[in-house]
Amino acid sequence: MPLAVYILGLAIFAQGTSELMLAGLLPELSADLGVSIPQAGLLISAFAVGMLVGAPVLAVVTLRWPRRTALLVFLALFALSHVAGALTPNYEILLVTRIVGAFVYAGFWAVAAVTAVGLVPVTSRARAMSVVTGGLTIATIVGLPAGTMIGQHLGWRAAFWTVGALSVCAMAGVLATIPLGRPDPARIPRISAEVRAMANPRLWLSYATTAFVTAAILVVFSYLAPLLTETTGLHASAVPAVLALYGVGSLIGITIGGRYSDALPFHTLAIGITGLCAMSTVLAFWAAAPMVAIAAIFLLGGFGFAVNPALNARVFSLAGDAPTLATAVNFSSFNVGITIGPWLGGLAINAGAGYQALGWIAAMLGLVALSTVVLAVLLPGRVTSRTSGRVAPVSTRVVPTGRGTEISGI
Repeated sequence: MPLAVYILGLAIFAQGTSELMLAGLLPELSADLGVSIPQAGLLISAFAVGMLVGAPVLAVVTLRWPRRTALLVFLALFALSHVAGALTPNYEILLVTRIVGAFVYAGFWAVAAVTAVGLVPVTSRARAMSVVTGGLTIATIVGLPAGTMIGQHLGWRAAFWTVGALSVCAMAGVLATIPLGRPDPARIPRISAEVRAMANPRLWLSYATTAFVTAAILVVFSYLAPLLTETTGLHASAVPAVLALYGVGSLIGITIGGRYSDALPFHTLAIGITGLCAMSTVLAFWAAAPMVAIAAIFLLGGFGFAVNPALNARVFSLAGDAPTLATAVNFSSFNVGITIGPWLGGLAINAGAGYQALGWIAAMLGLVALSTVVLAVLLPGRVTSRTSGRVAPVSTRVVPTGRGTEISGI
């Protein structure tokens, strides 16, 4: 795997730490800025909204930019948004910086994904994406607790400064490893081609799978801390360790998924989503049993993140020669799930259903996601590629890539 792919994963780690760490800094933010904790929580929602909009917009705006230039601009703006956030005493300005930071973070995701798969053979796309998205998984294991500890001991502004510094380090890595070269005029992406690629119905089924799988994961993950303390009966001091265990499971899952998703995308999706439903059901029944609940949470992270490489690589296959906008919308689909999952969980908790009900909601969302995978398999007009083992529409064409041949339109 090229070093540049790992550098892109490092950049996602830096930015993902910012995305996650606010969950552990709400009390400090609330006290320092003079706002309520629910108001401070809106900073998390603002970040999700910025990502939801930013990916497709910036994918189109920077379509003809050299990818290294786009990545550096996004990282620079992300770093500056954190400097501005660290310096401001004003809640409203901080809210704006979170939206701006999320906006360019989403753009970075979209361009980084296209860059990563362009650096490897077509048979290694999912593995490359597992490295890039693994940066976010490591942010869950390392960045979230580290950002929380820095914020608790040195103040939340110090955590923002740290993220800004990490982003600058990522810029240096991008500058050193990503080739500058302007795109070949014959292969410069065209907006018309990008829009036409979006007409593929299987692409929208893939988006639906992404949204429902993410919602199923987040409906439980968003409320893991109170579930563990109020239902499982663990002491609050044990919660970080269980969250770290969830992160380890996620890292194992995304590694295994990255290894098998290129050759067996539908098998990976089916096994991962089925496991996600099973572990959610275990939590619904036995969340009050500590050993069972902890094991289920570990496996929930593993199964949930195992499907991530397949979800990303499938979009590239379906979009053919025009993947930029399609990939950006896929990242927006992740954020639809990030928005829907916690919202549904909150409705259930406010209705008095209890934290174990989150497992049932996650299982139902997982079953809907699984149905979209089955529907994609059953759609007519598909043939199997002997060279890749993947399923492709009848109207395929072979495109020389410099690394052998690639079947476009898969």
